[in-house]
Amino acid sequence: MSELLFEILCEEIPARMQKRAAEDLKSMFMERLAGQELKVETIETYVTPRRLTLHATGLEMQQRDVTEERRGPRVDAPQTAIDGFLASTGLPFEQCIQRETPKGTFLFANLQRKGRPTKDILPEIFSDIIASFPWPKSQRWGLGNKTWVRPAHSGICLFNGEILPFSFHFNGAGEEPTITFSNQTQGHRFMGEAAFTVKDFADYQAQLKKNYVVLSADERRALIEQKITKLAADKGLTVYPDPGLLEEVTGLVEWPQAHLGQIDPEFMMLPKEVLITSMRVHQRYFALIDAQGQLAPYFILISNIMAKDGGKTLVQGNERVLRARLADAKFFYLQDQKVSLKEHAKKLEHIVFHDRLGLMNDKVARVQTLAQEIASYLGADPQLSADIAGLMKADLVTGMVGEFPELQGIMGSYYARLEGYPEAAAQAIATHYLPKGAGDSLPNSALGCTLALADRLDTLVGFFAVGIRPTGSKDPFALRRIALAIIRILEQGGDLKLSSLFEKAYGLYHPQLTHQKEIPSETEVLEQLNAFILDRLKVYWREQGIRHDTISAAFAVGHHDSLYVLKARVKALEDFIGSSEGFNLLTGYRRAVNIVQIEERKDGKNYSGPVHEGAFEADAEKALYKALESRRPLLETSLQNHDFMSVMNELSALRPIIDHYFESVTVNAEDSALRTNRLNTLAMMRQTLEKVADFSQVEERS
Repeated sequence: MSELLFEILCEEIPARMQKRAAEDLKSMFMERLAGQELKVETIETYVTPRRLTLHATGLEMQQRDVTEERRGPRVDAPQTAIDGFLASTGLPFEQCIQRETPKGTFLFANLQRKGRPTKDILPEIFSDIIASFPWPKSQRWGLGNKTWVRPAHSGICLFNGEILPFSFHFNGAGEEPTITFSNQTQGHRFMGEAAFTVKDFADYQAQLKKNYVVLSADERRALIEQKITKLAADKGLTVYPDPGLLEEVTGLVEWPQAHLGQIDPEFMMLPKEVLITSMRVHQRYFALIDAQGQLAPYFILISNIMAKDGGKTLVQGNERVLRARLADAKFFYLQDQKVSLKEHAKKLEHIVFHDRLGLMNDKVARVQTLAQEIASYLGADPQLSADIAGLMKADLVTGMVGEFPELQGIMGSYYARLEGYPEAAAQAIATHYLPKGAGDSLPNSALGCTLALADRLDTLVGFFAVGIRPTGSKDPFALRRIALAIIRILEQGGDLKLSSLFEKAYGLYHPQLTHQKEIPSETEVLEQLNAFILDRLKVYWREQGIRHDTISAAFAVGHHDSLYVLKARVKALEDFIGSSEGFNLLTGYRRAVNIVQIEERKDGKNYSGPVHEGAFEADAEKALYKALESRRPLLETSLQNHDFMSVMNELSALRPIIDHYFESVTVNAEDSALRTNRLNTLAMMRQTLEKVADFSQVEERS
């Protein structure tokens, strides 16, 4: 089986770019193989901080020979046209075929294209990949005009053990800087050999490991997990869960080594979030927790080198750096407490929320008003909501949040506790930035949800008011994420109407909008906001596993203003359609609709007239009419009360009556009046069911 090994060795690739780079290398290689009509069995890509590698097996040795038939001009065409065709094919006239077609006799040429050896094609493929590789950020070096993520040093290109010796000129002119692909690479920057030769992929992996490089990111990640878990267990502790940090440090080292360090007891009085953030963001340390879930005075660092003294000097140096970091944090923490949250909040007048939307203190004032108005709908106290909304952004001006922006909200909650505010208020300040994404938890209190909702509404409405909306893949202010947060809070409960929420929020922006030019009208803004939220709602529900046709069926009957009510309707409808009663009712509904639509097209009229009970002949049609008549007010009442379970129960009760109707009644009776009455009955059935949902949008399910 054939084998291909390709590697580019360069300076350190940023950890955040590595996973995507490996995926891009694989997909680009596959696309170019397909373009060359070459088949391959397996392709694997690998990435470390210093190398990007591809390994393929079962790659065809040569392109297949291809015969292409090309049609030329008619045989009686001008000689210049015939000569041009012959020149393009390289064939004499005698080797062309004359063939009759409905449009006359034409010349045809059969062209034989001999397949090229794969080893001749691969350098072209890799040169193209290097030149067009989609790094998020890349750089030039030396006199070069081509880019790579970091300066490249060398490369490997081996096909079945044979070197494919090609060069890539990063300056595009054949001069330095350039790399020539061979069978040589380097191991670990400090512990490995300067260069060594490899024969194939197995030898490559083995030689790398011998030279202190673990090629597989999965293997490095597992090694790090194993080492940090053991170090923590030796102290009777566990590692604070941090998948993002684990992923990052996996991309920072080729030969991971774990070392245990200690936090100076002086700093254990700091909030745990401060300690964890300082260690994680600035130093890439893993925090440790004890059996009670409390932060332990230890940390684990991952290094890329085997220290001669077992890491003693390395740990001491890192402890010293951490001590300096935490000393700064302690200073900020104590200094911040010398000023009350209310005093901090006054300084928000010096922070710009957005250059077209006013200052941060303007935003806080708007959010206070909104929070007070919506609080009771979510079960929160209006006055407390307004008061705490006035404090929830106060920590933005503190020294601690200036040093650690990730702690906004969290530090405000700590300072609120220290000032004696209720725990509920402190928790609401801490959680009002939640949820930050689809998988994030919501604020854990009515007060927290009130602040979070008011804050998001103000931001979303403000940007739409000045014409700033997401377009395509561009969403610089994360408005889609803000919309999702609004949706997730509103669908939990509370009889809050979208339109009134947007109107209230927009009205509070009048001072900022009065003198602005070329902004959309209030009507346009409100329409755009409603459409945007409902579009995001559909996307979110589809991601939650709700079928698109169920969503469309529910949306078609309107009543979109309350997301909580709409969610209840969609959920009840989804459950009903998935039941046997729902399946059978839909069968009857489709049959009724099809009959009515066919006859309406045939007769050129709409069957929606009155149903005459006295014209019934069969018991089944009397039963259906009475069932529809008796249930229509019940359905309307249940729909008005948002009692969708009762609605679905009423629909379920119709199923056997509808089944019996179609078993017993011939709709297209010979008597014209009887036929019309029966079609009007089916139209009445359609109209009744479509008060609940547009069942015509529901696709058939197996």
